[in-house]
Amino acid sequence: MHVDLIKRLRTIHVRLDHDLRAEIARRYPDQARVNALKKLKLSIKDRLNAVGPNTATA
Repeated sequence: MHVDLIKRLRTIHVRLDHDLRAEIARRYPDQARVNALKKLKLSIKDRLNAVGPNTATA
């Protein structure tokens, strides 16, 4: 069960990272969206750390 959860969380983390980089690369990034994506990404990373050691992505 933990393995599936870790895989899902990592997938979400990667997707959020991609979305965040894309938003920042825009000519006029939406700062509210950037902040929301950063907050979500940090939340996922915290959940990964809670599941077990060495499960968080960089």
